[in-house]
Amino acid sequence: MSRLTVYRDDDPEHIVLRTESAPEIADTLRGIGVRFERWNSPVVPAPDAAPELVLEAYRPYLDELMGVTGAGSADVVRITTRTPNLAELRAKFLSEHIHSEDEVRFFVHGWGNFVLHVGGSVYDVHCVAGDLISVPAGIPHWFDAGMEPDVVALRVFTDKTGWIAQYTGDDIAQRFPAA
Repeated sequence: MSRLTVYRDDDPEHIVLRTESAPEIADTLRGIGVRFERWNSPVVPAPDAAPELVLEAYRPYLDELMGVTGAGSADVVRITTRTPNLAELRAKFLSEHIHSEDEVRFFVHGWGNFVLHVGGSVYDVHCVAGDLISVPAGIPHWFDAGMEPDVVALRVFTDKTGWIAQYTGDDIAQRFPAA
C-alpha cells in the first residue's frame, strides 16, 4: 500500500504526518509541487515481461502523460538483486541529489521510496505498483528500493541528459531510516 511519512528535517524520530490514503498523499505532495496518482490498468504485464510489452501495456497512460508534460520518451527500468553493481547503484540512489528535469516514475511491480527534502521537511513516499510520482526539477531527493530490490518502473523523460544526478553533498539521507 502507498504511504507518505513526513518528518521535520532536523528530527528524524518525530513523525509529523503518516497516511496511506492516496488522495491525502496526492494533496499533501501537491503542496510542494509533486504529482502523485494511482493508475489502474486493466493489463498488468508479468514482472519479467520484455520492456516493449510493458511500454505497450501502459501506452494510453504514457501518451496522455507525455502530452501534458511535454516529455519525449519513456523506458523501463528493472532493479533486482541480480542487477550488476547493485551496491554501488544503491549507494548513488541513497545520496541526496537533484535533476535539471522532472523525475517521473510509474511503478509497474514492486516498490520503492522517493524521499524528498523540501522546506525543512522530509517527505518519504513509499510507492507501490500502480503509483505515479513526478518530482519536479531541482527538488532534493533520494531513492531507496531496499537491500533486496525487485522493482519494475517506467521512466519518462523530456531530455535524458537532464536526468543525470547532481549531488547536493548534504548527508541528510544518512540520518533517516532506509527502507
